[in-house]
Parts: sequence; C-alpha cells; structure tokens
Amino acid sequence: MSMPLNRIDAGLAGNPLVLAIQRRISANRFDPTRQVSDARIAELVGLATRAPTAFNLQNWRFIAVRTPEAKQRLRKVAQDQAKVTDAAVVFIVCGQPPCHETLAARLQPAVAAGFMPPEMPAIWVEATKASYENQPQKQRDEAIRSASFGAAMLILAAEAHGLASCVMGGFDPAGVAHDFGLAADEIPVVLVAIGFAAAGNWPQKPRRPVADMLAFV
Repeated sequence: MSMPLNRIDAGLAGNPLVLAIQRRISANRFDPTRQVSDARIAELVGLATRAPTAFNLQNWRFIAVRTPEAKQRLRKVAQDQAKVTDAAVVFIVCGQPPCHETLAARLQPAVAAGFMPPEMPAIWVEATKASYENQPQKQRDEAIRSASFGAAMLILAAEAHGLASCVMGGFDPAGVAHDFGLAADEIPVVLVAIGFAAAGNWPQKPRRPVADMLAFV
C-alpha cells in the first residue's frame, strides 16, 4: 500500500529539522534595529559548509555584507531592495570552478581522521582533473551547484538560530563582482539576507501537491 504523498511520517512530525523546513519563510521585512554578531555569522557559515560538494571540493565563498556602507553598495546593484539594508547581514554566495590543484589539501583532514585511505586523495585529484579540465560549462555548472547547496544549508542554519532569511536572485552579477572584488572565476550565484523578521511577513506559501511533481519509475 502506498503512503499518501503529502503525509509526514508520524515519527518525524516533531523532528526539529522537519519543523524548521515547514516553518521557514522567505522574509521580505526585517527589523533593521537588530544585529547579528560576527561570531554568529561565522557559525552560520560553518553550518552552511556542511553541505555536500563533488569530491569534497568545497568550491564556494561566502561574503558577509553587514556594515551600513557595504549594504548601501550592495543595495545599489540589487534592484534597490530594502531588505538588503534592513537585514542584519546579506551573504553573497559565490561558486568557484572545480580546482584539482587545491583538492589534495582539502582532503587531508579526512585522511588524518582515519576514514579516508592515504592513497585516495591522489585518485580523487586525477578524477577531478579528468572530469572538469577544459570543460568550462561543466565547471560553471558545478560552481553554481555547490553554491546553491551552500545557500540552502545557510537558510536552514538561520532557522535553527531563530533567524529569518530570504534567498535573492534580483541583483546585477557583474556589479556585485566589481563592487565586492570577486575573483575573475568566482560566480555570485545568490544573495541570502538573514536577520530578525519584522511584522508583516507572509507565512510560507502553499506548495503544489507532491503528486503533481513526483514520478515513480
């Protein structure tokens, strides 16, 4: 017998992660008087980088825009959206192309922890090189994929901290890259505004029925 597609298993009904997913909203209104400490910002990014990346590339960067001057600069290239300056912090989530040259060092902690065989990093380096070298579209796809995973984890981290968030695609990528000194190969994929919600935000908008979007094969 198949399970109803919109049903949450009874054993997960009170699970904190499930509740966070269910109550998360895309906030358009933030309280500009409440700030988030740099230590908490660092903790949010620490949680965001628990997201998966191919070969554990960790090919992303998070720029925390949190000073009034920097927020004003960002707002000018983000369609003058008020939440850019009202939110406590707005992250520019950047994707980077896969780089096999940096991978070995990023895998060493797994070797030191004892669960990755010492010979495996070299194998993964060669696999990464074979998969992406001289393939700019595939490199770009991987950069966007990694940054998107990081942004998704970032909004859940914000929810766990009692903070509201909003993922924003309304910005000028070239303007962001220029004004915030991005490297030539860094792609500003999304902005993520995080802070304390103000009154007037909508609840989470209803989603389409799962049956309309899920296929079993």
